[in-house]
Amino acid sequence: MAWPPPQGSYQQPYGAPPPTHFPQPGYQQPPPNQYAPPHGHSPYPQQQGYGAPPPGQYPLNQGYPPQSSYGQPPPPQGYPSQGGYGQAPPRGYPSQGGYGQPPPSPYPPQQGYGQPPPPQGAYGAPPYGAPPQQGPYGGPQGQYGAPASQLYGAPMTQPTPPSPGYVPNQVAPGDGSPDAEALRKAMKGFGTNEATLIQILTRLDPLQMALVRTTFHQRFMHSLESDIHNETSGYFREGLLAIVRGPLSQDVHNLHKALAGAGTKEVVLNDVLIGRSNADINAIKQEYHRIHKRSLENDVRGDLSAKTERLFAMILAATRQEESAPVILQMVDQDVTELHRATEGKTGTDQITVCSIISNRSDGQLRAIAQAYEQRYRSPLEKVIANEFSGHMKDALLLMLRAGTDRVMRDAILLEDTMKGPGTKDDLLVNRVVRYHWDRNHMQQVGRAFHHKYKKDLGARIRGDTSGDQEKLLLACIQ
Repeated sequence: MAWPPPQGSYQQPYGAPPPTHFPQPGYQQPPPNQYAPPHGHSPYPQQQGYGAPPPGQYPLNQGYPPQSSYGQPPPPQGYPSQGGYGQAPPRGYPSQGGYGQPPPSPYPPQQGYGQPPPPQGAYGAPPYGAPPQQGPYGGPQGQYGAPASQLYGAPMTQPTPPSPGYVPNQVAPGDGSPDAEALRKAMKGFGTNEATLIQILTRLDPLQMALVRTTFHQRFMHSLESDIHNETSGYFREGLLAIVRGPLSQDVHNLHKALAGAGTKEVVLNDVLIGRSNADINAIKQEYHRIHKRSLENDVRGDLSAKTERLFAMILAATRQEESAPVILQMVDQDVTELHRATEGKTGTDQITVCSIISNRSDGQLRAIAQAYEQRYRSPLEKVIANEFSGHMKDALLLMLRAGTDRVMRDAILLEDTMKGPGTKDDLLVNRVVRYHWDRNHMQQVGRAFHHKYKKDLGARIRGDTSGDQEKLLLACIQ
Protein backbone atom coordinates (compact mmCIF):
# COMPACT_ATOMS: atom_id res chain seq x y z
CA MET A 1 0.00 0.00 0.00
CA ALA A 2 1.25 3.50 -0.56
CA TRP A 3 1.69 6.85 1.15
CA PRO A 4 1.54 10.18 -0.60
CA PRO A 5 4.75 12.10 -1.26
CA PRO A 6 4.78 15.89 -0.96
CA GLN A 7 3.59 17.88 -3.92
CA GLY A 8 5.26 20.89 -5.37
CA SER A 9 8.05 22.86 -3.79
CA TYR A 10 8.01 24.22 -0.26
CA GLN A 11 9.50 27.72 -0.35
CA GLN A 12 8.51 28.89 3.14
CA PRO A 13 10.94 31.47 4.52
CA TYR A 14 12.21 30.47 7.93
CA GLY A 15 10.84 32.90 10.47
CA ALA A 16 7.64 33.77 8.58
CA PRO A 17 4.14 32.37 9.20
CA PRO A 18 3.87 29.10 7.27
CA PRO A 19 1.24 28.11 4.71
CA THR A 20 -1.36 25.63 5.77
CA HIS A 21 -0.98 22.88 3.24
CA PHE A 22 2.63 22.30 2.26
CA PRO A 23 4.94 19.77 3.91
CA GLN A 24 7.92 20.54 6.03
CA PRO A 25 11.41 19.63 4.84
CA GLY A 26 13.01 16.24 4.91
CA TYR A 27 15.65 15.13 7.36
CA GLN A 28 18.54 13.76 5.40
CA GLN A 29 18.34 16.43 2.77
CA PRO A 30 21.22 18.86 2.95
CA PRO A 31 20.43 22.54 2.69
CA PRO A 32 20.65 24.40 -0.60
CA ASN A 33 23.63 26.50 -1.54
CA GLN A 34 22.58 29.56 0.43
CA TYR A 35 23.49 27.67 3.61
CA ALA A 36 26.98 29.11 3.74
CA PRO A 37 28.25 28.44 7.27
CA PRO A 38 31.34 30.16 8.57
CA HIS A 39 32.95 26.78 9.21
CA GLY A 40 32.47 23.26 7.97
CA HIS A 41 30.79 24.15 4.67
CA SER A 42 29.28 21.07 3.10
CA PRO A 43 30.42 20.44 -0.50
CA TYR A 44 27.45 18.27 -1.26
CA PRO A 45 24.30 19.02 -3.26
CA GLN A 46 20.80 18.33 -2.01
CA GLN A 47 19.78 14.70 -1.62
CA GLN A 48 16.65 12.72 -0.97
CA GLY A 49 15.48 12.62 2.64
CA TYR A 50 16.51 10.13 5.26
CA GLY A 51 13.78 7.54 5.18
CA ALA A 52 12.01 9.14 2.23
CA PRO A 53 9.86 6.74 0.21
CA PRO A 54 10.92 5.31 -3.14
CA PRO A 55 9.60 7.11 -6.22
CA GLY A 56 6.16 5.96 -7.20
CA GLN A 57 5.71 3.80 -4.11
CA TYR A 58 3.46 6.19 -2.25
CA PRO A 59 1.39 8.11 -4.83
CA LEU A 60 -0.60 11.11 -3.68
CA ASN A 61 -4.31 10.65 -3.00
CA GLN A 62 -3.94 6.88 -3.08
CA GLY A 63 -3.42 4.42 -0.28
CA TYR A 64 -3.66 5.95 3.16
CA PRO A 65 -5.40 9.28 3.75
CA PRO A 66 -3.40 11.99 5.51
CA GLN A 67 -3.65 11.90 9.29
CA SER A 68 -4.70 15.19 10.80
CA SER A 69 -3.30 16.84 13.88
CA TYR A 70 -4.74 15.13 16.90
CA GLY A 71 -8.26 16.35 17.52
CA GLN A 72 -8.47 18.42 14.33
CA PRO A 73 -10.03 17.72 10.92
CA PRO A 74 -7.60 16.74 8.16
CA PRO A 75 -6.26 19.49 5.90
CA PRO A 76 -7.60 19.69 2.34
CA GLN A 77 -4.28 18.47 0.91
CA GLY A 78 -0.65 18.02 1.85
CA TYR A 79 0.39 18.33 5.46
CA PRO A 80 -0.60 20.57 8.36
CA SER A 81 1.22 23.77 9.16
CA GLN A 82 4.56 23.31 10.88
CA GLY A 83 4.81 26.87 12.14
CA GLY A 84 5.33 26.06 15.78
CA TYR A 85 3.42 24.96 18.84
CA GLY A 86 0.37 27.16 18.95
CA GLN A 87 1.58 30.31 17.17
CA ALA A 88 3.50 31.61 14.18
CA PRO A 89 7.28 31.73 14.64
CA PRO A 90 8.99 35.09 15.13
CA ARG A 91 10.58 36.69 12.12
CA GLY A 92 14.27 37.24 11.73
CA TYR A 93 15.61 34.60 9.33
CA PRO A 94 16.02 34.95 5.58
CA SER A 95 14.28 32.64 3.16
CA GLN A 96 15.85 29.20 3.14
CA GLY A 97 14.74 28.31 -0.32
CA GLY A 98 12.80 25.20 0.53
CA TYR A 99 15.28 23.60 2.93
CA GLY A 100 15.17 19.89 2.50
CA GLN A 101 12.47 19.70 -0.15
CA PRO A 102 12.62 16.43 -2.09
CA PRO A 103 14.17 16.90 -5.52
CA PRO A 104 12.33 15.61 -8.57
CA SER A 105 13.58 12.24 -9.65
CA PRO A 106 15.33 12.12 -13.04
CA TYR A 107 15.00 8.36 -13.19
CA PRO A 108 12.35 6.13 -14.78
CA PRO A 109 10.08 4.03 -12.52
CA GLN A 110 11.65 0.92 -11.05
CA GLN A 111 11.03 -2.23 -13.06
CA GLY A 112 9.41 -5.27 -11.60
CA TYR A 113 11.66 -8.15 -10.68
CA GLY A 114 11.91 -10.69 -13.45
CA GLN A 115 11.52 -8.23 -16.30
CA PRO A 116 14.40 -7.51 -18.67
CA PRO A 117 16.72 -4.89 -17.23
CA PRO A 118 16.64 -1.41 -18.80
CA PRO A 119 19.48 -0.14 -20.99
CA GLN A 120 22.98 0.28 -19.57
CA GLY A 121 22.44 -2.81 -17.44
CA ALA A 122 20.73 -1.08 -14.53
CA TYR A 123 17.85 -2.81 -12.86
CA GLY A 124 15.32 -0.10 -12.10
CA ALA A 125 15.90 3.29 -10.57
CA PRO A 126 17.99 4.28 -7.60
CA PRO A 127 15.80 3.95 -4.50
CA TYR A 128 13.94 6.88 -2.99
CA GLY A 129 14.32 8.95 -6.16
CA ALA A 130 17.68 10.30 -5.09
CA PRO A 131 19.82 11.70 -7.92
CA PRO A 132 23.53 10.94 -7.92
CA GLN A 133 25.43 12.98 -5.40
CA GLN A 134 28.76 14.78 -5.47
CA GLY A 135 31.95 14.32 -3.56
CA PRO A 136 33.15 11.65 -1.13
CA TYR A 137 32.68 12.04 2.58
CA GLY A 138 34.89 10.35 5.09
CA GLY A 139 37.74 8.04 4.24
CA PRO A 140 38.54 5.32 1.73
CA GLN A 141 36.54 2.15 1.47
CA GLY A 142 37.42 -0.40 4.15
CA GLN A 143 37.78 -4.13 4.20
CA TYR A 144 34.06 -4.89 4.14
CA GLY A 145 32.18 -4.40 0.91
CA ALA A 146 33.50 -2.88 -2.28
CA PRO A 147 32.78 0.03 -4.59
CA ALA A 148 29.74 -0.43 -6.78
CA SER A 149 31.85 -0.79 -9.92
CA GLN A 150 33.50 -3.88 -8.47
CA LEU A 151 30.49 -5.49 -6.81
CA TYR A 152 27.61 -4.68 -9.11
CA GLY A 153 29.42 -4.32 -12.43
CA ALA A 154 28.35 -0.70 -12.84
CA PRO A 155 30.32 2.55 -13.18
CA MET A 156 31.58 4.05 -9.94
CA THR A 157 28.66 5.61 -8.05
CA GLN A 158 28.68 8.94 -6.29
CA PRO A 159 28.48 8.99 -2.48
CA THR A 160 25.37 10.10 -0.67
CA PRO A 161 26.10 13.37 1.17
CA PRO A 162 25.73 13.71 4.94
CA SER A 163 22.39 14.63 6.44
CA PRO A 164 21.64 18.19 7.60
CA GLY A 165 23.29 18.63 10.97
CA TYR A 166 26.03 16.09 10.22
CA VAL A 167 28.60 18.60 8.92
CA PRO A 168 30.28 20.03 12.05
CA ASN A 169 29.92 23.77 12.65
CA GLN A 170 27.41 24.23 9.84
CA VAL A 171 24.61 26.64 10.72
CA ALA A 172 21.75 28.37 8.93
CA PRO A 173 22.25 31.99 7.84
CA GLY A 174 20.21 34.74 9.40
CA ASP A 175 19.47 36.28 12.78
CA GLY A 176 18.83 33.85 15.60
CA SER A 177 18.47 36.61 18.19
CA PRO A 178 14.64 36.68 18.42
CA ASP A 179 14.49 32.97 19.24
CA ALA A 180 17.49 33.13 21.56
CA GLU A 181 15.95 36.04 23.49
CA ALA A 182 12.57 34.34 23.71
CA LEU A 183 14.19 31.17 25.05
CA ARG A 184 16.17 33.17 27.62
CA LYS A 185 13.06 35.01 28.74
CA ALA A 186 11.16 31.71 29.08
CA MET A 187 13.72 30.42 31.57
CA LYS A 188 14.80 33.60 33.38
CA GLY A 189 13.42 34.51 36.76
CA PHE A 190 10.85 32.58 38.73
CA GLY A 191 9.28 29.63 36.88
CA THR A 192 9.70 28.37 33.34
CA ASN A 193 7.45 28.97 30.34
CA GLU A 194 7.40 25.43 29.00
CA ALA A 195 4.97 26.29 26.19
CA THR A 196 7.45 28.79 24.73
CA LEU A 197 10.26 26.24 24.84
CA ILE A 198 8.08 23.75 22.97
CA GLN A 199 6.82 26.29 20.45
CA ILE A 200 10.27 27.52 19.46
CA LEU A 201 12.39 24.38 19.60
CA THR A 202 10.08 21.94 17.82
CA ARG A 203 9.89 24.02 14.63
CA LEU A 204 13.64 24.42 14.04
CA ASP A 205 15.51 22.30 11.51
CA PRO A 206 19.03 21.04 12.40
CA LEU A 207 20.91 24.03 10.99
CA GLN A 208 18.48 26.55 12.44
CA MET A 209 18.87 24.82 15.81
CA ALA A 210 22.65 25.18 15.51
CA LEU A 211 22.27 28.92 14.78
CA VAL A 212 19.96 29.53 17.76
CA ARG A 213 22.21 27.50 20.06
CA THR A 214 25.28 29.48 18.98
CA THR A 215 23.47 32.83 19.19
CA PHE A 216 22.19 32.04 22.70
CA HIS A 217 25.72 31.40 23.93
CA GLN A 218 27.14 34.51 22.28
CA ARG A 219 24.46 36.87 23.62
CA PHE A 220 24.07 35.56 27.17
CA MET A 221 27.33 33.69 27.85
CA HIS A 222 25.18 30.75 28.87
CA SER A 223 24.87 27.28 27.39
CA LEU A 224 21.35 26.71 26.11
CA GLU A 225 21.74 23.03 26.87
CA SER A 226 22.79 23.75 30.47
CA ASP A 227 19.97 26.23 31.05
CA ILE A 228 17.35 23.79 29.79
CA HIS A 229 18.87 21.02 31.89
CA ASN A 230 18.62 23.21 35.00
CA GLU A 231 15.10 24.56 34.33
CA THR A 232 13.25 21.38 33.28
CA SER A 233 13.06 17.77 34.39
CA GLY A 234 12.12 14.22 33.46
CA TYR A 235 11.57 13.00 29.94
CA PHE A 236 10.38 16.47 28.96
CA ARG A 237 13.92 17.64 29.67
CA GLU A 238 15.39 14.69 27.77
CA GLY A 239 13.29 15.54 24.72
CA LEU A 240 14.23 19.22 24.75
CA LEU A 241 17.91 18.38 25.15
CA ALA A 242 17.74 15.91 22.25
CA ILE A 243 16.48 18.75 20.05
CA VAL A 244 18.94 21.36 21.34
CA ARG A 245 21.95 19.08 20.82
CA GLY A 246 20.97 18.47 17.20
CA PRO A 247 20.89 15.07 15.46
CA LEU A 248 24.65 14.40 15.30
CA SER A 249 25.47 15.29 18.90
CA GLN A 250 22.42 13.39 20.13
CA ASP A 251 23.54 10.28 18.23
CA VAL A 252 26.96 10.52 19.88
CA HIS A 253 25.37 11.18 23.29
CA ASN A 254 23.14 8.11 22.97
CA LEU A 255 25.98 5.87 21.80
CA HIS A 256 28.23 6.89 24.68
CA LYS A 257 25.43 6.36 27.18
CA ALA A 258 24.66 2.92 25.68
CA LEU A 259 28.30 1.81 25.79
CA ALA A 260 29.25 3.26 29.18
CA GLY A 261 29.17 1.20 32.34
CA ALA A 262 28.05 -2.39 32.75
CA GLY A 263 26.02 -3.89 29.92
CA THR A 264 25.23 -2.50 26.51
CA LYS A 265 21.89 -1.15 25.37
CA GLU A 266 21.81 -2.98 22.06
CA VAL A 267 18.53 -1.35 21.01
CA VAL A 268 20.22 2.07 21.12
CA LEU A 269 23.08 0.85 18.92
CA ASN A 270 20.46 -0.41 16.46
CA ASP A 271 18.51 2.86 16.48
CA VAL A 272 21.54 5.05 15.88
CA LEU A 273 23.69 2.98 13.51
CA ILE A 274 21.48 0.72 11.40
CA GLY A 275 20.27 1.87 8.00
CA ARG A 276 22.46 4.97 7.95
CA SER A 277 24.36 6.38 4.98
CA ASN A 278 28.12 5.98 4.81
CA ALA A 279 28.49 9.74 5.20
CA ASP A 280 26.46 9.81 8.41
CA ILE A 281 28.34 6.83 9.88
CA ASN A 282 31.65 8.57 9.18
CA ALA A 283 30.36 11.81 10.72
CA ILE A 284 29.21 9.95 13.85
CA LYS A 285 32.57 8.19 14.23
CA GLN A 286 34.51 11.43 13.85
CA GLU A 287 32.32 13.35 16.31
CA TYR A 288 32.46 10.50 18.84
CA HIS A 289 36.26 10.57 18.69
CA ARG A 290 36.36 14.38 18.92
CA ILE A 291 34.20 14.47 22.04
CA HIS A 292 35.32 11.34 23.88
CA LYS A 293 38.88 10.94 22.53
CA ARG A 294 38.09 7.30 21.88
CA SER A 295 37.38 5.18 18.83
CA LEU A 296 33.74 4.24 18.43
CA GLU A 297 34.79 1.04 16.66
CA ASN A 298 36.93 0.02 19.64
CA ASP A 299 34.22 0.84 22.17
CA VAL A 300 31.64 -1.18 20.23
CA ARG A 301 34.11 -4.05 19.83
CA GLY A 302 34.71 -4.05 23.58
CA ASP A 303 30.99 -4.26 24.40
CA LEU A 304 29.82 -6.81 21.84
CA SER A 305 31.01 -10.33 21.31
CA ALA A 306 31.53 -13.01 18.70
CA LYS A 307 29.73 -12.59 15.37
CA THR A 308 27.53 -9.68 16.49
CA GLU A 309 30.71 -7.67 16.93
CA ARG A 310 31.72 -8.57 13.37
CA LEU A 311 28.33 -7.43 12.09
CA PHE A 312 28.74 -4.01 13.71
CA ALA A 313 32.32 -3.80 12.44
CA MET A 314 30.85 -4.16 8.95
CA ILE A 315 28.31 -1.42 9.69
CA LEU A 316 30.92 0.95 11.12
CA ALA A 317 33.24 0.37 8.16
CA ALA A 318 30.79 2.61 6.24
CA THR A 319 31.10 0.69 2.97
CA ARG A 320 27.44 0.18 2.09
CA GLN A 321 26.52 0.43 -1.55
CA GLU A 322 25.45 4.01 -2.16
CA GLU A 323 21.81 4.75 -2.96
CA SER A 324 22.88 5.88 -6.42
CA ALA A 325 24.21 2.39 -7.18
CA PRO A 326 22.12 0.60 -9.81
CA VAL A 327 20.28 -2.58 -8.96
CA ILE A 328 21.32 -5.18 -11.53
CA LEU A 329 19.25 -8.31 -12.01
CA GLN A 330 22.16 -10.73 -12.31
CA MET A 331 23.77 -9.50 -9.11
CA VAL A 332 20.47 -9.63 -7.24
CA ASP A 333 20.12 -13.27 -8.33
CA GLN A 334 23.63 -13.99 -7.10
CA ASP A 335 22.89 -12.48 -3.68
CA VAL A 336 19.63 -14.44 -3.44
CA THR A 337 21.46 -17.69 -4.21
CA GLU A 338 24.14 -16.96 -1.61
CA LEU A 339 21.56 -16.07 1.05
CA HIS A 340 19.66 -19.31 0.44
CA ARG A 341 22.85 -21.39 0.58
CA ALA A 342 23.78 -19.69 3.85
CA THR A 343 20.39 -20.30 5.50
CA GLU A 344 17.67 -22.67 4.30
CA GLY A 345 19.94 -24.46 1.83
CA LYS A 346 22.26 -25.95 4.43
CA THR A 347 22.40 -27.42 7.89
CA GLY A 348 23.28 -24.60 10.22
CA THR A 349 23.64 -20.98 9.20
CA ASP A 350 26.55 -19.18 7.59
CA GLN A 351 25.98 -16.04 9.62
CA ILE A 352 28.92 -14.05 8.25
CA THR A 353 27.74 -14.43 4.64
CA VAL A 354 24.26 -13.20 5.55
CA CYS A 355 25.65 -10.29 7.59
CA SER A 356 28.03 -9.28 4.81
CA ILE A 357 25.29 -9.17 2.15
CA ILE A 358 22.59 -7.47 4.24
CA SER A 359 24.91 -4.87 5.80
CA ASN A 360 26.62 -3.88 2.56
CA ARG A 361 23.67 -3.46 0.19
CA SER A 362 21.77 -0.23 -0.38
CA ASP A 363 18.10 0.12 0.46
CA GLY A 364 17.16 -0.29 -3.19
CA GLN A 365 19.26 -3.43 -3.54
CA LEU A 366 17.76 -4.90 -0.36
CA ARG A 367 14.26 -4.30 -1.73
CA ALA A 368 15.11 -6.13 -4.94
CA ILE A 369 16.79 -8.98 -3.03
CA ALA A 370 13.81 -9.47 -0.70
CA GLN A 371 11.38 -9.48 -3.62
CA ALA A 372 13.50 -11.91 -5.66
CA TYR A 373 14.06 -14.26 -2.73
CA GLU A 374 10.37 -14.66 -2.02
CA GLN A 375 9.57 -15.08 -5.70
CA ARG A 376 12.15 -17.83 -6.15
CA TYR A 377 11.83 -19.75 -2.86
CA ARG A 378 8.23 -18.92 -1.86
CA SER A 379 9.42 -17.82 1.57
CA PRO A 380 9.79 -14.21 2.78
CA LEU A 381 13.42 -13.35 3.46
CA GLU A 382 12.38 -11.62 6.68
CA LYS A 383 10.85 -14.87 7.93
CA VAL A 384 13.98 -16.81 6.99
CA ILE A 385 16.20 -14.43 8.97
CA ALA A 386 13.84 -14.56 11.95
CA ASN A 387 14.02 -18.38 11.94
CA GLU A 388 17.77 -18.67 11.39
CA PHE A 389 19.01 -16.03 13.84
CA SER A 390 18.31 -15.00 17.42
CA GLY A 391 19.01 -12.22 19.89
CA HIS A 392 20.72 -8.98 18.98
CA MET A 393 21.96 -10.21 15.59
CA LYS A 394 18.43 -11.15 14.53
CA ASP A 395 17.06 -7.77 15.58
CA ALA A 396 19.83 -5.91 13.76
CA LEU A 397 19.47 -7.86 10.50
CA LEU A 398 15.69 -7.47 10.48
CA LEU A 399 15.97 -3.71 11.01
CA MET A 400 18.42 -3.44 8.10
CA LEU A 401 16.14 -5.45 5.83
CA ARG A 402 13.03 -3.48 6.84
CA ALA A 403 14.86 -0.19 6.22
CA GLY A 404 15.20 -1.32 2.61
CA THR A 405 11.78 -2.83 2.08
CA ASP A 406 9.70 -0.17 3.92
CA ARG A 407 11.52 2.27 6.18
CA VAL A 408 8.35 4.19 6.97
CA MET A 409 6.51 1.14 8.29
CA ARG A 410 9.63 0.05 10.16
CA ASP A 411 9.64 3.33 12.08
CA ALA A 412 5.90 3.14 12.78
CA ILE A 413 6.43 -0.29 14.32
CA LEU A 414 9.38 0.98 16.37
CA LEU A 415 7.16 3.71 17.85
CA GLU A 416 4.45 1.21 18.77
CA ASP A 417 7.08 -1.03 20.36
CA THR A 418 7.87 1.73 22.88
CA MET A 419 4.23 1.99 23.98
CA LYS A 420 2.81 -1.54 23.85
CA GLY A 421 2.56 -3.77 26.88
CA PRO A 422 2.79 -2.69 30.51
CA GLY A 423 4.53 0.64 30.93
CA THR A 424 6.04 2.96 28.35
CA LYS A 425 9.69 2.90 27.28
CA ASP A 426 9.84 6.67 27.60
CA ASP A 427 13.50 7.15 26.77
CA LEU A 428 13.18 5.22 23.49
CA LEU A 429 9.88 6.92 22.65
CA VAL A 430 11.29 10.42 23.15
CA ASN A 431 14.47 9.71 21.19
CA ARG A 432 12.64 8.06 18.29
CA VAL A 433 10.07 10.84 17.96
CA VAL A 434 12.77 13.53 18.05
CA ARG A 435 14.90 11.61 15.52
CA TYR A 436 11.99 11.26 13.09
CA HIS A 437 10.79 14.84 13.59
CA TRP A 438 13.88 16.27 11.86
CA ASP A 439 12.31 15.03 8.60
CA ARG A 440 8.76 16.40 8.67
CA ASN A 441 7.71 14.55 5.55
CA HIS A 442 8.97 11.26 6.97
CA MET A 443 7.21 11.95 10.26
CA GLN A 444 3.91 12.47 8.44
CA GLN A 445 4.45 9.26 6.47
CA VAL A 446 5.11 7.36 9.70
CA GLY A 447 1.84 8.71 11.13
CA ARG A 448 -0.08 7.35 8.14
CA ALA A 449 1.64 3.98 8.32
CA PHE A 450 0.92 3.82 12.06
CA HIS A 451 -2.77 4.50 11.47
CA HIS A 452 -2.93 1.90 8.70
CA LYS A 453 -1.29 -0.86 10.74
CA TYR A 454 -2.78 -0.19 14.18
CA LYS A 455 -6.06 1.52 13.20
CA LYS A 456 -5.40 4.37 15.60
CA ASP A 457 -4.05 7.89 15.39
CA LEU A 458 -0.40 8.25 16.44
CA GLY A 459 -1.20 11.43 18.38
CA ALA A 460 -3.98 9.69 20.29
CA ARG A 461 -1.64 6.79 21.05
CA ILE A 462 1.00 9.13 22.45
CA ARG A 463 -1.62 11.06 24.42
CA GLY A 464 -2.78 7.82 26.03
CA ASP A 465 0.73 6.79 27.13
CA THR A 466 2.27 10.12 28.20
CA SER A 467 1.17 13.20 30.12
CA GLY A 468 2.06 16.76 31.00
CA ASP A 469 4.84 18.62 29.22
CA GLN A 470 6.33 15.43 27.80
CA GLU A 471 3.04 14.72 26.04
CA LYS A 472 2.83 18.29 24.70
CA LEU A 473 6.40 18.13 23.39
CA LEU A 474 5.90 14.83 21.56
CA LEU A 475 2.60 15.94 20.06
CA ALA A 476 4.26 19.14 18.79
CA CYS A 477 7.06 17.06 17.22
CA ILE A 478 4.66 14.87 15.23
CA GLN A 479 2.50 17.74 13.94
